Amino acid sequence: MRIIEQEQIIEAVAKMCIESNIYPDKDIHEGLVAARLRETSPLAQFALDSILKNADVAKRENLPLCQDTGMAVVFVEIGTEVHVNGNISEAINAGVRKGYKEGFFRNSVVADPLNRINTGDNTPAVIHYDFVPGGELLITVAPKGFGSENMSAVIMLNPSDGISGVEDFAVECVRKAGANPCPPIIVGVGIGGTIEKAALLAKQALLCKRDDSLSQHESMETRLLERINALGIGAAGFGGETTALSVKVLTYPTHIAGLPVAVNIGCHASRHARCRI
Repeated sequence: MRIIEQEQIIEAVAKMCIESNIYPDKDIHEGLVAARLRETSPLAQFALDSILKNADVAKRENLPLCQDTGMAVVFVEIGTEVHVNGNISEAINAGVRKGYKEGFFRNSVVADPLNRINTGDNTPAVIHYDFVPGGELLITVAPKGFGSENMSAVIMLNPSDGISGVEDFAVECVRKAGANPCPPIIVGVGIGGTIEKAALLAKQALLCKRDDSLSQHESMETRLLERINALGIGAAGFGGETTALSVKVLTYPTHIAGLPVAVNIGCHASRHARCRI
């Protein structure tokens, strides 16, 4: 049995909160550069140039990529041979608190969704746990801004709606979102399970790299990316070639009577950092 101290988790989470909010994700940054190279619309070129310049300034000046430094979403894979010496949820929230304070990031979390009183430290985080074989702790911190989160949606389709129903829903979500989620966007699609499982799959899909090959769903991802980019929303809503940088689909077994589908949208600054302890 491997022992991991609470303080190790606190420090790791704090560091990831800071780094993910300041430093552009390499995979997404490369996608933005590629989009700029193939763009022909002057307005879209201007928008992409501005996005890339913003990322350069953030990295150089240690400033957040976006003023909305998000609500901390944390995915934790716990090895079955790991013992955390202390309360892991408390440690994660302490790390978020520390990271957002040290980074001078905006506190965007309210304690009650109806009374709307700010907690003042961007906690609590939304934490998802999974148990896996081994002796390591894998933590992924994914700050989620709500310009994009608010454009996400879930639907309970009928099985007879099939693949075309799923794809039509995903494209319509992006069409309705327009420029609100700060395109070029990343589109995560979760299919199956129950209503909450589909939503979780869609969020997890945003963590996939653009060129990750999910062979079972690759044809759907290709079709969706083509249809979404054909909408012509483009960078910052100014039109052009690229509305989405990638579309990723994750699935899970479901009930014979159901076809849950969720779409979670990530903005051009889709942020995450990962650490093994």
